[in-house]
Parts: sequence; structure tokens; C-alpha cells
Amino acid sequence: MLLDAETFKTVVASTPLISMDLVVINSRGQVLLGQRKNRPAQGYWFVPGGRILKGERFPQAFARLTREELGLELSLTDAEFLGPFEHHYTDNFAGADFSTHYVVLGYRLRLDVDLASLPDQQHGRYRWFDLDEARSSNEVHLHTQWYLEC
Repeated sequence: MLLDAETFKTVVASTPLISMDLVVINSRGQVLLGQRKNRPAQGYWFVPGGRILKGERFPQAFARLTREELGLELSLTDAEFLGPFEHHYTDNFAGADFSTHYVVLGYRLRLDVDLASLPDQQHGRYRWFDLDEARSSNEVHLHTQWYLEC
């Protein structure tokens, strides 16, 4: 269930959000990152992912997020669970007047995807990063770098 903007502001200001992030590694050992268009983490290179919606079970959320973020509907059984992570941001989707707190379930996928076929709602552009470059670049968000240590 999607919430209207005002209700969602209240939720973000009051409670953690639960999400899934997708660490996609291609056959060359590179990680897929997109440059974020929206807050939080705007402008940084980040893995695809998104929120779990109220009433959505993990398998449903994973299938929806892979479809929306990668253009391919995949199953949880296609992924390796990396563990839970906590992300704290000083801003939020609507501005900087309150912080955002995510509890994130990280999943790794071994997958080759065509960059030109990826959606542009959350990320303005995509690219494959060599792991060492992604781990050390200050343009890659710290929260994404954490996944690469797993």
C-alpha cells in the first residue's frame, strides 16, 4: 500500500522504514550501481532497492522490487541473503527537516543486465563498477560500500 506524501512524511519522521537492497554482480565480477536522483543519498552511486510495503510478504516484495528496479521479476531463491543493515540519513525524501532511518535486508544476485533497459525513476544513470573502485570511491555511498565487504 502506497501512502500519500503527507502521511508518508509522518511515517518517515516517526519510525524506521524496512527495505530490501539488491547487490547485483555480473559475470565479470562487477557491481551494478545507479546514481540516485532522489533524497536520501541523492547524487551518490547506490545499489538498486526499495521499501517493503505494508501487507507485503518478503517473497512478494522481492519479486516486485526486482521487477521495478531491474526489469526482471526474480524470486528470493535466486538471491543470497547478506544480512540486515541499518542506514541513517540526515535528510528525507521531501527535504532536510527530519532524518530517515532504514532497516535494510541486503541480497546479492549474480546477474547480467543491460544498462539501457533499467528504469530511470530512482537512478539517473547506471554503470558497472569494479569492486575495488566501488569500495574506495567517495562517489559511492558508504551504505553501498558496506555490502561490498560481505
